[in-house]
Amino acid sequence: MAERVFERLTASEGYQGKRYQLRSIIQMEKKATYKMERGKLEEARLDQLERRRKLRKYGLGEGKRFFHVWLSSERLGLSGKLDLLIETSQGLFPVDFKWTSAEPHRNHLFRLAGYALLVEENHGRPASTGFIHLIPKEDAVVIEITEALKKECLTKLDEIRRMISNEQLPDPTPFRNRCVDCEYRNYCRDIF
Repeated sequence: MAERVFERLTASEGYQGKRYQLRSIIQMEKKATYKMERGKLEEARLDQLERRRKLRKYGLGEGKRFFHVWLSSERLGLSGKLDLLIETSQGLFPVDFKWTSAEPHRNHLFRLAGYALLVEENHGRPASTGFIHLIPKEDAVVIEITEALKKECLTKLDEIRRMISNEQLPDPTPFRNRCVDCEYRNYCRDIF
């Protein structure tokens, strides 16, 4: 049986299908938004703080932290740079930093599930719990990464690859406020 050939997706954009498709189909380079730039600055500051802190914020005991971990899987057709990977005797815990004070959205859960799949593939150990670190709140939201969420994540990746293959853009988001912070808003025929 022939091995499946995947369109390589990155964890950071793979669950925001419209963004990936605009970059892939229209071949536009993304323009960094205020939130993206602010997030990068805050992430650098947070890296320094995180190196000195205990893992209590995550509800974990002693462990090792690995910052900016590059993960890739040919089998999954997925790659990405994880903000933080925590390794303890209890397991492996992916952490994704976000410049938002809102509760995590579904696309954040898919992204974290994608990182969990990559962690499992690269380290051969399960990653069934992760965290979304809300930078402005200095809070870490615990996310249970279930098998159902991982399966849904893989299904979403297949849908995105199919749309790219068919050069089909997704429907406009029903949440127009997201368009304000989108790096492709000037190119999106559905909104502006």
